[in-house]
Amino acid sequence: MRLSASPVVRRVRLGAELRRLRRREALTLEQVCVRLGWASTSKLSRIELGQSRPDLADVLDLLDAYQVPADQRNELIVIARDAATGRGLSKALGEMGERQRAYAELEAGAARIVEYQPALVPGLLQTPAYARLRVSAGALLGDDVDVESDVRGRTVRQEVLRRPDPPHYTALVDERVCEPGGTPADVWRDQLRHLIALAEWPHITIRVVPSDAAPEGGVRPLTAFSYYAYPDPADPRTVLVETLTTDLRLVGEADIARYERLVDRLLAAALPEEETVELLARRLGPVHVPRPREPRDASVPELH
Repeated sequence: MRLSASPVVRRVRLGAELRRLRRREALTLEQVCVRLGWASTSKLSRIELGQSRPDLADVLDLLDAYQVPADQRNELIVIARDAATGRGLSKALGEMGERQRAYAELEAGAARIVEYQPALVPGLLQTPAYARLRVSAGALLGDDVDVESDVRGRTVRQEVLRRPDPPHYTALVDERVCEPGGTPADVWRDQLRHLIALAEWPHITIRVVPSDAAPEGGVRPLTAFSYYAYPDPADPRTVLVETLTTDLRLVGEADIARYERLVDRLLAAALPEEETVELLARRLGPVHVPRPREPRDASVPELH
């Protein structure tokens, strides 16, 4: 499903705008809810925190209560409609698990995605066989997930890279990701071939961070994370930090700035794209001769 904006990011932006408008009017949550006849403050709180899909009628009531002028009102109505399109996205994603859905919603509409992985091939680059092994391993640790549904969900997510207007996608992977790590030989070789093929796509960059590389300041992240930026600069840039049991979503400017600096340092320490492809080809063996890369799109944006 192709979206012009990420519903979850639009919800965060809408909530922040509505919170700012309420505070401008010097109103408390309780005062607004009494004025609108809402039973409790929980609904308004969830809207302001971007935790629920907004009902357009509720947003219109809030805009009336805050006496928002017409031009700003129209802009916020567009954002509210984008935030509500998650209903259609949910249908497209089908039975995808909650954690994977969080990634899919952030990927939808993104202009740039940067992922760092210290141990595994990133989900957007996984073959079905490799994904099946990784998901099965998580199930053994107690993850409540249907393996085949999760694998299908990853396949759906990967369609974001095949959109007519795909995001500029950068995968930064630790060198140990290039080792099979117990993966069956046939699955691993297919995964390497897949990475080499994807590296030839003009909007996809894959770069290995060598094990002995020392990013500036010696900072080397211990956990995987993903960074998302959107076409509308007013939409909040977002980082999702992966943990064993859940994922932490960051949107604060100070947090995002730190991760942007970290990405810059990892990029400076990583092998160039051509050397990364050569490394993957060596791990695959002499049967593969990588084709010359297509010219890189010079319009790829910087983080800042």
